[in-house]
Amino acid sequence: AAISLAAAAPALAGPATTAALKSCTASVSNSRPTDYTTTDVKVRTAAGAEVFTVAHYKTVNRAYYRIAGSAGRATIAYHVSGATPSYKVVVDVTVVRGNQADGCSTSFTPKR
Repeated sequence: AAISLAAAAPALAGPATTAALKSCTASVSNSRPTDYTTTDVKVRTAAGAEVFTVAHYKTVNRAYYRIAGSAGRATIAYHVSGATPSYKVVVDVTVVRGNQADGCSTSFTPKR
């Protein structure tokens, strides 16, 4: 016996129940922070998206998690303490909403 999909229910028309994930963009508040200061990683994406960041220092990785606010923004503070001067710290960002994901990155270079 053949299986027929013709009897399947029709697709629902109308607006989607979940907003699409906007692209991820990231920037830093200070691209050349001095030791013992803080630089903020600013992420723009969809409202309510989960935001994961990982900063890749020379000897360690630091990861943080936030939820984007109603305007689709999240700010993650990275305290620069004992980081290798002049070593470019790349911050990888992953944003997730429902079953959609996107990624972006930014960077900062600590100085003395």
